[in-house]
Amino acid sequence: RLVADRARTADLLPLAESGVRHVIEQAARRAEDSERLSMHIRSLDHLLIQADHWARQRGAATIEGEDVARAIEKHDYRMSRSKSRVLDAIKRDVLLVDTAGEQVGQVNGLSVVQLGDYRYGHPVRITATTRMGTGEVVDIEREVKLGGAIHSKGVLILSSALTSRYARETPLSLHASIVFEQSYGGVEGDSASVGELCALVSSLSEVPIRQNIAVTGSINQLGRVQVIGGVNEKIEGFFDVCKARGLDGSHGVVIPRDNVKHLMLRQDVVDAVRDGAFAVYGVQHLDEAITVLTGVEAAVVNQKVERQLLRYATLRKQFGEKEDGDERG
Repeated sequence: RLVADRARTADLLPLAESGVRHVIEQAARRAEDSERLSMHIRSLDHLLIQADHWARQRGAATIEGEDVARAIEKHDYRMSRSKSRVLDAIKRDVLLVDTAGEQVGQVNGLSVVQLGDYRYGHPVRITATTRMGTGEVVDIEREVKLGGAIHSKGVLILSSALTSRYARETPLSLHASIVFEQSYGGVEGDSASVGELCALVSSLSEVPIRQNIAVTGSINQLGRVQVIGGVNEKIEGFFDVCKARGLDGSHGVVIPRDNVKHLMLRQDVVDAVRDGAFAVYGVQHLDEAITVLTGVEAAVVNQKVERQLLRYATLRKQFGEKEDGDERG
């Protein structure tokens, strides 16, 4: 009734059932929730006016679903200059993002860019390195003052998750570093903490991560994967890159399972998932994410991490004893 009333008020064509359905879907997408609708009237009016234009261009008597879809498509096209430039940079290997193969200590994270009331997602490479040390996990973004407070909090939490899960009865003899590659602006939010921890786990275990799958999600100290914002744009951003390079059925995105209720994806993404060309994996725990990203059972990966941390502790102890002996000598 609200949609019909807004159309009458603006002297627009009446909406057919398919048109109303598409308007409602867009309201849910704007609300980022499949169970809620956005009641932002100005956005609703703009959408109806643009859909009315395309319906009149067809000479139609009512606004159909195709008119609403075309209005959304044209709006996104007008706003997508920045998005197109990022996608072009990835396609030309100026921004380095792999969508095939495997790499140790490297994972595809997902970022969201906000431009006014328009936003889009794109993948970003996250890498981690590890060696024997004194238990320090260095967030390079924070060290150079490019990381915001929430991002820094996320890295500290993933450090706690690491120490609470592995080699709990030995000193943590690790030096690790994490960075968003080719990121020259500020980094904020904790939605990459699952990916960052998976990159660390991969570096420690030397088990490679599949580059045809991206990951988003925050993590708590107990390894629980938690909800994040912008899940639709993040999935679509990685989908666009994979589609440009050719979908082969192996590509997908790992998201928090609690975010499934927020999914309101573009129709082409929905079609690709239905046809088996793309996948969306919902996970609740770090172990599930590790299994999907590596293709190896989490128990096997965790055992390798434990063994490596114990090895670092032994080497550190031997190194300390050698230094003490040299000083006494």
